Amino acid sequence: MDEARPLWATPLQFVFACLSYAVGLGNVWRFPYLCQMYGGGSFLVPYIIMLTVEGMPLLYLELAVGQRMRQGSIGAWRTINPYLSGVGVASVVASFFLSLYYNVVNAWAFWYLFHSLQDPLPWSVCPLNGNRTGYDEECEKASSTQYFWYRKTLNISPSIQESGAVQWELALCLILAWLLVYLCILRGTESTGKVVYFTALLPYCVLIVYLVRGLTLHGATNGLAYMFTPKMEQLANPKAWTNAATQVFFSLGLGFGSLIAFASYNEPSNNCQKHAVVVSIINSSTSIFASVVTFSIYGFKATFNYESCLNKVILLLTNSFDLEDGFLTVSNLEEVKSYLASAYPSKYSEVFPQIKNCSLESELETAVQGTGLAFIVYTEAIQNMEASQLWSVLYFFMLLLLGIGSMLGNTAAILTPLTDSKVISSYLPKEAISGLVCLVSCAIGLVFTMEAGNYWFDIFNDYAATLPLLLIVLVEAAAVCYLYGLRRFESDLKSMTGHALNWYWKAMWGGVSPLLIISLFVFYLSDYIITGTLQYQAWDASQGQLVTKDYPPYALAITGLLVASSTMCIPLGALGTFIVRHLKRGDTASVA
Repeated sequence: MDEARPLWATPLQFVFACLSYAVGLGNVWRFPYLCQMYGGGSFLVPYIIMLTVEGMPLLYLELAVGQRMRQGSIGAWRTINPYLSGVGVASVVASFFLSLYYNVVNAWAFWYLFHSLQDPLPWSVCPLNGNRTGYDEECEKASSTQYFWYRKTLNISPSIQESGAVQWELALCLILAWLLVYLCILRGTESTGKVVYFTALLPYCVLIVYLVRGLTLHGATNGLAYMFTPKMEQLANPKAWTNAATQVFFSLGLGFGSLIAFASYNEPSNNCQKHAVVVSIINSSTSIFASVVTFSIYGFKATFNYESCLNKVILLLTNSFDLEDGFLTVSNLEEVKSYLASAYPSKYSEVFPQIKNCSLESELETAVQGTGLAFIVYTEAIQNMEASQLWSVLYFFMLLLLGIGSMLGNTAAILTPLTDSKVISSYLPKEAISGLVCLVSCAIGLVFTMEAGNYWFDIFNDYAATLPLLLIVLVEAAAVCYLYGLRRFESDLKSMTGHALNWYWKAMWGGVSPLLIISLFVFYLSDYIITGTLQYQAWDASQGQLVTKDYPPYALAITGLLVASSTMCIPLGALGTFIVRHLKRGDTASVA
């Protein structure tokens, strides 16, 4: 072990680093969506089971490997077996792809944060058209929040084939996001260790403030009732279980090498088992807590839209039939509609196409995840709150902290193997290596600030780190249990921590978790095959809505390259090691 290796100041600092990395945007914008899609409160059943049999064991495995080998992902897996160096390289490649597009979310958060200081909020009203005779047609067909996102923020092109130009304002936000990341990682654990207290704790403060505000909003109980009302029939839905497993897997950040990198800076005697359990439980509890906050806001938005719809119908009928103001109310609306339809059938038939079908249930059932939830649904709710600028600043500041915290882990997964390399570190100091990684990532990331950038963002988000990570973690579990040897690893852990490995961890590592990963792997492959041609959602400005289009051949080729570039590192690394060893053996034989 390298005794000169930097260490975390305290074990608590390490826990905060893991939490800051694991607790991210997925907790806020994907878990609530999954609850909404797969049975509300009943989704917690498969989620907790998957956390127990997959999330916690694999998290402990990675922390234990990093702490035992005291190296980044490449060096750690090479130490376990020389033929496994490709596993570490695959993790670095996956983390690099993740960093490229993940920091774009921070750029968007910066963009919205700056615009939150305006009064009124710029996404709360549609702009006037060129003649200043009415509102912009695209905005009227969509909504003010959608218009601000798709047109003002992304200035999105109609298809992925029309790349367009770089949006310089968004590009500046991306440069700012990378500069902030660089300042946080500049001096390794010394600077990162101080930042993680801030990035790990402050989002909880904002969430608590939002919870108090959310619960006091009109209609919040409608959202919470919708979330926690269990739909037990969803337990028989295989997709509910696979999505629960996937959420646990990616929420904890398994396979990227970040956890191995963080654990490599621990004291060898650190109780990584306890920390794995603590991080898993806090991360999952945060997802549930964030869902309560989200659904209280969601209930307010749905109720507001539902009541606005009813008021428009009331106004339409009052004006069309010259009813007395205040006569028509929400309580007697259906009764009066029936009377008008029977008493004035011809006139009612003329008005009927303009009468909207208002439904609170349909408003609550509108399932949105990812950027749609973060930058459209939330902004729509915020604009209708009192002191909307304050709530907007708080919300996007929280998103920024969550994103930066995850980026610290992503960059650690890339930098730790590089700084561990004696070849690289002998030529460049740590600060220069960090600067180069940030500079290259920022330069490539400018692709996502082009007019077609959001389409490429979706490709990276959907394919760059799904199948590759499943394969990486599967090989990790198999390597520890069957190549390095579970008994040997158990002995290493006991000598480090003084605690024997109980049957639960051995059963999960040796059988249950790998079988579960294989099942997920098969599910993803079969889903891709059944789906056929991959498609994406493109923004149609003429309709003011998203339309489905097929990816062009070159986009499919790049998608395949993204998946292959990390997964192929594993067999190519093993092949390279075999060739090098064979050549050395041949040289030794010729010398003899």
